[in-house]
Amino acid sequence: MSPDMLLVSPENIASVLELEVVPHSFAELDRMIAEGLPKKALKASIERIGLTLEEKKRLLYRIVPEATYKRRRNKLTAEESGRAERLARVYATAQYVWDSDEDARTFLHRPHPMLSGQTPLDVSMTELGARRVEELLWKLFYGIAA
Repeated sequence: MSPDMLLVSPENIASVLELEVVPHSFAELDRMIAEGLPKKALKASIERIGLTLEEKKRLLYRIVPEATYKRRRNKLTAEESGRAERLARVYATAQYVWDSDEDARTFLHRPHPMLSGQTPLDVSMTELGARRVEELLWKLFYGIAA
């Protein structure tokens, strides 16, 4: 685990997801993901990240397909929970780096030249893409040419 990742704690990620039970280690967070996060955790993070109602719906259904989401009762699957956590982690990192919810959202939604002109949000849809976005954020944070 990179030292930078420790700056964004499991508590920061849980805050984005509005988890009622707050994990105090990455091991606890990982266990919660494996057991399935509450469906409302994904909704909470989408509310913080999305700009418009239409975009929030699109983002939600990129994480969990619409029909599947509507069938879900209370919990997401481990795989869906992992995608929700990844989104929350990238947002928590952007929020930490920019120290502003508005600036974090702006960064995630604006195409970036270091991401081949894609938005950080789009790139973050895969684990490797999320790592690329986090790496870019830390370069910006430390003032390294990004």
